[in-house]
Amino acid sequence: MAEKRISYRTKTDIDNTLKLRDVLKNLPPFARDYFRSIDGTTTTKTRISYAYDIRVFFQFLAEENPVFMNRSLQDLTVDVLDQITALDIEEYMEYLKVYKDPEGNLTTNSEQGLKRKISALRSFYAYYFKHEMIRTNPTVLIDMPKIHEKSIVRLDSDEVALLLDYMEHCGDTLTGQRKRYFEKTKERDLAIVTLLLGTGVRVSECVGLDIEDVDFKNNGIKVTRKGGNEMIVYFGPEVEQALKKYLSVREGITPVAGHEHALFYSTQRKRMGIQAVENMVRKYTSAVTSTKKITPHKLRSTYGTSLYRETGDIYLVADVLGHKDVNTTRKHYAAIDDDRRRRAAKAVTLREKKAK
Repeated sequence: MAEKRISYRTKTDIDNTLKLRDVLKNLPPFARDYFRSIDGTTTTKTRISYAYDIRVFFQFLAEENPVFMNRSLQDLTVDVLDQITALDIEEYMEYLKVYKDPEGNLTTNSEQGLKRKISALRSFYAYYFKHEMIRTNPTVLIDMPKIHEKSIVRLDSDEVALLLDYMEHCGDTLTGQRKRYFEKTKERDLAIVTLLLGTGVRVSECVGLDIEDVDFKNNGIKVTRKGGNEMIVYFGPEVEQALKKYLSVREGITPVAGHEHALFYSTQRKRMGIQAVENMVRKYTSAVTSTKKITPHKLRSTYGTSLYRETGDIYLVADVLGHKDVNTTRKHYAAIDDDRRRRAAKAVTLREKKAK
């Protein structure tokens, strides 16, 4: 009987569903109603993120609010939400700047993290208010955290060339075990970085690729975008060459059971994870540029920038990157638009300069 293939996305969904069940055990029983209501409109990744965020809110109440300090979360009913005021929510926002997680680790939140947690709480409250289970919704009375726009960090074209050259030759001076490790992972690492730079796929899409998703006849890979939509992303000759070199190495690897279909293997012969790719990218890029903190997402931005500069087509960039809203793309690449407009100001000459 043929082995049933379970996709990376399906396995991730199963893992997230099991994690969600564990988190819900530590939340008030009424919280299950909310998460059941968003099941059909959100991904498992979104739901588990919201669950972690809501858990932090109830942790705050148990630690900081005298009314809730000596009460078990399992005994709380939905009407407790009516006891929370806008001032309590503002104190919660202050708490989020630095607190200890359930394992006792000190945790901080960036502006983006703060905004996400308040958005999760707003959604949570909105459900119970909409269904008339509570009379008040203090989350709508507070201002959302302001996000200060940051310039997009990306590699310049010369840095891209330096990076790929370094990845090919940095093992030349190595010896012994370090040399063997470099040779063992060289083609895989080059294939991953070349793929990220040459297609702009997300790191989650990259590690989720199966060998069956690669089509050399049409030079395309089948990726599962956010929301579960499948899309063919096409690649050029450089990506093709890098992938074929890696696949010749991959043929000699015997994977751990359950990981046979994964395109990219770790040194443990399992599907390579997101964290491993992030660490790998950081290792190589830090040797090329010390002033930029490069992540796989920054390589995606590098691709988007190059594509926009070459084509000037923001809709094409949005489509290839998998942005549902072109305004998301436009916001990210507004600086390039400004640069193009500045060049345009010098492109037209009204009067020829007179020869001296």
